[in-house]
Amino acid sequence: MAYPRLTNKPGALETAVAIREGRLSVAEAVDAAIARIEHLDAEIDALAVPDFERAAETAKAMDASGPSADQPLFGVPMTVKESFDVAGLQSCWGHKRLTSYVATSDSELVRRLKAAGAVILGKTNVPVDLTDWQSFNPVYGRTNNPHNTDRSPGGSSGGSAAAVASGMVPIEFGTDIGGSVRVPAHFCGVWAHKPTWGLISKRGHVHPQMARRKDFVAAYDGVLSVAGPFARNADDLGIMMQVAGQYPLASSGKPLRDCRILAITEYPGAPVDASVAEPTQAAIAALIKAGVSVDRTSDLVPDLAKQQADYMLMLNVAMARGAPSPNGSQASATDWFDLLDAQAANQAQWAALFETYDFVLAPPAPVLAIPHSDKRAFDQPMRINGADVPGANGLAWSGIATFPCLPSTVLPIGSGTYEGAELPCGMQVMGPLMSDLDCIEAARAIGNILHS
Repeated sequence: MAYPRLTNKPGALETAVAIREGRLSVAEAVDAAIARIEHLDAEIDALAVPDFERAAETAKAMDASGPSADQPLFGVPMTVKESFDVAGLQSCWGHKRLTSYVATSDSELVRRLKAAGAVILGKTNVPVDLTDWQSFNPVYGRTNNPHNTDRSPGGSSGGSAAAVASGMVPIEFGTDIGGSVRVPAHFCGVWAHKPTWGLISKRGHVHPQMARRKDFVAAYDGVLSVAGPFARNADDLGIMMQVAGQYPLASSGKPLRDCRILAITEYPGAPVDASVAEPTQAAIAALIKAGVSVDRTSDLVPDLAKQQADYMLMLNVAMARGAPSPNGSQASATDWFDLLDAQAANQAQWAALFETYDFVLAPPAPVLAIPHSDKRAFDQPMRINGADVPGANGLAWSGIATFPCLPSTVLPIGSGTYEGAELPCGMQVMGPLMSDLDCIEAARAIGNILHS
């Protein structure tokens, strides 16, 4: 099954091995990545905040010192989403009025990446307040999908996915609360992973309006939201999860052909366009043909309509930090605790399902890369199978893993034609809590079957 490819540039681990073996210096790797960005970014606009001078200085120092045994990403050039604090760099989340905020220290994630040997070249583009499946704002402009510059790369980590898909950098880190890692990976044809909630620290990922308050200390991870990696292969995803994770991770090593899998391809109120459904069904058929056990239905699936309603309410309350909605309604403390109870019940239902199934397959979004628009994707209809569907309904396919805090790996499975353009298509591989490496390994095995 073919899918669009844009680059044959080496991945992160491949680059690190070349540096360790002396076939490439850190300075050469960094200079080559900067050259690629300068060549490609005029058309794509993925990079929001460059940091080339410091990256070059860091590279020279690293060449002089050499790697240590605990630096698996030694010398690997990468970028991170604009919303992560990087000492000395601006973070404004797309707001002109907040461009004066400059972080004084690295976020916990950036600190871990640097400790593992990665060289940060800068930060990538986002939508205003990280609330769209597009990536444009009045400060940094609009990021284009490298496969088709008339289309969105996704959001809110759209700059992240575009940078990896185009070959600017081999790896990236974004965040996900409404599909903001998984949807850009799906739109841009790259690999990505939404971790188990709380596995990767988001300390240092704070709205700049709050971060610049002297009395504010962000000592917690925001509800539902996670930080997740992008790559062009499963190996690089796995190492980034181990580098970034706050807790040890292990893989069961269970072969895919010994696993029992459930495919969820229908969601109440959230239809899937044929451009996504057809490659998804073809992928499922290929797995079955290869001897993988895949069920199409199960009575163990939670009430998805209720899950979506609870997810959307929790998402909206969390994004507004409890402030009143535009219609003046406001969640009470009782409402919030009721949502936490609903989430716990939903998690228990998914845990029961995973006593029978090893993994769940699902689309990451109901459509392929959407055309550019000056309106948020969620504030306008989404064209699905020739009909207009409320854009916010598509969040169901994000919430399927977000509300119960489950890990989910997205891999490219093929391509489809949406609104007249051939575009990449991805698929989610979801697993039980803390099965992050198993999800990545299952996605690798699925990819091997599909592209063999």
